[in-house]
Amino acid sequence: MKLSWQGLIVTALVAFIAGFAGVWVGMHAFHEARHPGLHDVVHQRLDLTAAQTTRIEAIEAEFATRRRALELEMQAANAELAAAIREEHGYGPRVTAAVGRFHRAMGELQSETIRHVFAMREVLTAEQQTTFDATVVEALTADHQ
Repeated sequence: MKLSWQGLIVTALVAFIAGFAGVWVGMHAFHEARHPGLHDVVHQRLDLTAAQTTRIEAIEAEFATRRRALELEMQAANAELAAAIREEHGYGPRVTAAVGRFHRAMGELQSETIRHVFAMREVLTAEQQTTFDATVVEALTADHQ
């Protein structure tokens, strides 16, 4: 049986993506078991008033829409990357463009997430902000092993 370079590249890419996805899911699943998520802290530990809950739910709904759009953009960039790899068989201009597209969407998602966190923080009292800030810092600095 003769293997083509194209087949090997596609197989390697699929294996890499599957492995990366498995590691990501495992890290997040086990991390959530050890550390409560920001959503849980906000809604279960901060004793929000009805007005705060309403404002935070609106902020979360707006962010969910934007996050989904950026996730779809990253998926499209990955599809573009797969097609470019299939056709270029190397780190050519189409691969470079697809990687750039993915990085832009991922960077925008990170920026949107940070803006979302600060928007929620503004709704909180000073005492609630202390707990919120500690949760954010813990999530960003937790050992992800």
